[in-house]
Amino acid sequence: MEYNKATIQTIIESLGLTEDIQVDDIPDINLYMDQLLEFLNNRLYWLKRESADKGLTKTMINNYTKDQLLIPPQNRKYGRQHIMLLILISQLKSILSISDIKKIFAPILNDINTPDDDVIPLQEIYITFLELRKEQFAEFYDTFEEKVKYIESKTAAIETTNRNAAELLLIILMLVAQANASKRLAEKMIDTFFTGKEE
Repeated sequence: MEYNKATIQTIIESLGLTEDIQVDDIPDINLYMDQLLEFLNNRLYWLKRESADKGLTKTMINNYTKDQLLIPPQNRKYGRQHIMLLILISQLKSILSISDIKKIFAPILNDINTPDDDVIPLQEIYITFLELRKEQFAEFYDTFEEKVKYIESKTAAIETTNRNAAELLLIILMLVAQANASKRLAEKMIDTFFTGKEE
């Protein structure tokens, strides 16, 4: 596929960066495991790189529960709290280890078995996350366009047949540099502020 602004725009739109599951979209009834997986995997399709990727599985959910990262189901059913937490975990695990995710949630959610002792209610965390994600996407798109223009100015002297590949390489390097910087900063903050001891 040839690189051009329209193609990049199509790719960005296909990422699903604006396709959030709002609180009102989450079923108001408790779901069995199969229903839960169907709902989340259908709605979080954009987290998969390829359509063949599994997405969330029973094993993952059972492991999150055993690790006390996820609230145990009630009568084998999962409610809104479970769904919001699973969406957050799904977002985080593409960047952070499960161990790091557990570290950052532990002092906020306290006893995972009850919402009564949460420092910030899970629903409030989830809503704020969606708002931040929306703002981040708008900023990302604006700065992305600026950086692409800069890259195009750097490759203007390259002959047309090779310019396309050179621009794509530089765009990918720029994206990877951004992702690495964000990942390293998140990890360093976890290492600095989430030592495993309650301060």
